[in-house]
Amino acid sequence: MEVKARAPGKIILAGEHAVVHGSTAVAAAIDLYTYVTLHLPLLSGENNDRLTLQLKDLSLEFSWSVSRLKEVIPSVSNTSSPSTPVSCSSETLKSIVVLVEEQNIPEAKIWLSSGISTFLWLYTSILGFIPATVIITTELPYGSGLGSSAAFCVALTAALIASSSSDKTRGEGWSSLDESNLELLNKWAFEGEKIIHGKPSGIDNTVSAYGNMIKFCSGEITRLQTNMPLRMLITNTKVGRNTKALVSGVSERTLRHPEAMNSVFNAVDSISKEMAAIIQTKDDISVTEREERIKELMEMNQGLLESMGVSHSSIDTVIQTTLKHKLTSKLTGAGGGGCVLTLLPTLVSGTVVEKVVQELESSGFQCFTASIGGNGAEISF
Repeated sequence: MEVKARAPGKIILAGEHAVVHGSTAVAAAIDLYTYVTLHLPLLSGENNDRLTLQLKDLSLEFSWSVSRLKEVIPSVSNTSSPSTPVSCSSETLKSIVVLVEEQNIPEAKIWLSSGISTFLWLYTSILGFIPATVIITTELPYGSGLGSSAAFCVALTAALIASSSSDKTRGEGWSSLDESNLELLNKWAFEGEKIIHGKPSGIDNTVSAYGNMIKFCSGEITRLQTNMPLRMLITNTKVGRNTKALVSGVSERTLRHPEAMNSVFNAVDSISKEMAAIIQTKDDISVTEREERIKELMEMNQGLLESMGVSHSSIDTVIQTTLKHKLTSKLTGAGGGGCVLTLLPTLVSGTVVEKVVQELESSGFQCFTASIGGNGAEISF
């Protein structure tokens, strides 16, 4: 039996860093996906009694015998139910880490360890000790701030939940999960994100699971509905950054200048709320007028992010390059490198976009064109 699932990445449209200090943030799904294909044996003798994980984009494969999994994590089937998401205990995680360390992970890819641990925990928690081959491919660059880990957790969980469902009569193409299954997979994916990131906000997995856009403030997530077409050029600067250090830097600046920084956070809060209102409005406002307002809000948000100290020379290069072509850009995510968003208005010509991409790629950057606010997790049988 074969089950396929896919889940989108995400961008932060407004509110990065300030959200940590109580401001509102707006995030959206993008049509760049992580895909999971789950091959389950139809007969007990098939598949050599092994659980195999293939990471196609990295040309890596990891495999465990089912008997070894049962030997090292024997308690998982007794403490977990697919319909009741639970956190991975420190004891279980230690056992899983033993299994991961037995694999031959290249030193340059050692950052994959937490993702592989998450895979083993989600798989055995939801499906138990069933042999299978799981193949993962992605259109999202790793570690760039586009929610690649959340898309991995959501797509994997969607495939696992779908495979354990009695309803496998869907037609051809991609299908959305029903509301109850979406809620279930989002909770499981959040638990997976906790293994990878420690204390995730829940923004990334919620956007990836449900799609479209969300508004987030002080732990409260509100799903937004919009039919407004938005296209962005996403530029990966390929500059690595330490998210924790950047977040700490903003907090330290806030301690030194509390009044000024609180004013910055209040301004960001207003920008995020206004952006959410523009995106959702049903007023008779033209698309071009809405795009112009979003463009101005992006400019203001970027200026405020610079005042927080989280921009970078690579980000500045992208902003200046796009500005030459009268396009507006802002960083997305933690900053300090990572990715930059450039709004592509409806009326911008393909020739202009091609010129911008050519200039950015000649500087060593990686570019993607993405539609904003699309579907969340989907499955296919």
